[in-house]
Amino acid sequence: MIAQNGPIPLDRYMALCLGHPVHGYYRTRDPLGASGDFTTAPEISQIFGELIGLWAAEVWHAMGRPAPCRLVELGPGRGTLMADALRAVSTALPAFAEAIDLHLVETSPVLRRAQAARLDAAGVPATWHEAAGTVPDGPALILANEFFDALPVRQFERTAQGWCERRVGLAPDGARLVLGLDPDPTPGLPATAGTGAILTLPSVALSEMRRLAGRLARGGGALLCVDYGEVQLGLTDTLQAVRGHRFADPLAAPGEADLTAQVDFGALARAAVEAGARLHGPVTQAEFLGALGLAQRAERLAARARPDQAGAVTEAAARLVDSSRTGMGRLFKVLGVSGPDLTHLPALPSSTLSA
Repeated sequence: MIAQNGPIPLDRYMALCLGHPVHGYYRTRDPLGASGDFTTAPEISQIFGELIGLWAAEVWHAMGRPAPCRLVELGPGRGTLMADALRAVSTALPAFAEAIDLHLVETSPVLRRAQAARLDAAGVPATWHEAAGTVPDGPALILANEFFDALPVRQFERTAQGWCERRVGLAPDGARLVLGLDPDPTPGLPATAGTGAILTLPSVALSEMRRLAGRLARGGGALLCVDYGEVQLGLTDTLQAVRGHRFADPLAAPGEADLTAQVDFGALARAAVEAGARLHGPVTQAEFLGALGLAQRAERLAARARPDQAGAVTEAAARLVDSSRTGMGRLFKVLGVSGPDLTHLPALPSSTLSA
C-alpha cells in the first residue's frame, strides 16, 4: 500500500497491523501466555477476575438489581477474566448470575474460540460482537481490561512550522519502513512545546469512550477501565511493540508484534464527562485490588493449596500489586465511569480529575 500510494498516518498503520482481516495480529493468533507475546493480569492470578466479578455484583446491587443486566467485556482475551468472575458471583450472589445477559466484544476468531471453550462450563450463554455499538440497549456493566491501550493513535511532532503528523513510509532503499512527517502542519492543536516534542492523540479511544459513556448516561450502569498509563501523559512518545515478551521495533514486523500506547486517563475522563457520565478514580491497580481484599483472598487460597502451590498463589498476587517503578500495581490504573445516578463505585473514590 505504501509503495503504491505513499506514506500512511500512524493510526492507519496500527489499525492494519492489529486488525487486518487476513494478516492482522489479533486475527491470526492467541498472543497470550508463555508461548505468546505478553501476559495479562487475569492470566497471572484467578483472584483478579474473581474480585472484578464481585465488584460488578456490588455495582449491580447499587443499580437496583436490574434484570436483565448486560455484562459486557471489551477484548476478553482467552475468557479467563470472565470465567473467574462468573465462578465467583455464582457462589456469592446467584441472583446476579441469573440476571446476566453476557456480551463479548472480540474481533479475533482465534480468541473467540478460546473464550467459548473457557466459558462453556460457566452456564451463562454469551453473544459475540465485532464492536460495542451492537450490544443491545439497557443497563450495562462494561469491563475493559487492557483494551484502550491497543486502540490506534495519531502522533504529531513539533517542528519549526508547527505540529506535523507522523506517517509511516519507506526508506530510500525501499527495504524497510520508517517514520516520517507530513510536510504540512496540522492546524488546531493547542499544545505548545519545543522542537521535537511528540503529541499523542488517542482519537479512536476518545470516540469509543464517548460512545460508552453516552450509553451509561442514558441507560445506566458502569464501566471499569483497567490499563497501563498515566493520569496526564504529557508530550511523550509511548508507542511500543512487544514480541516474545520483549520490546521490539514497532515498524520491523507488521502484523507480527503487539502494538500499544499508554492510556491518557485524563483525556478519557474528559471524553466521558462530555458524554454526560460520572467519574470515579482513577487509582492505581494496587490501591484498587487492595481495597477489594486481594491480600485476604490470596491468604485463603494459599492456606487451602498444596504446599508446592501456596508459594505460587502468593507470588502471583504480589505481582498484581507490585508498586515498584516498573510494577503492575503502579503502572496500571483503574478508572470508573458511570451513569449520573451512581454516586459511588466500590474501591474507587470520587474522581480527582477535572472535566
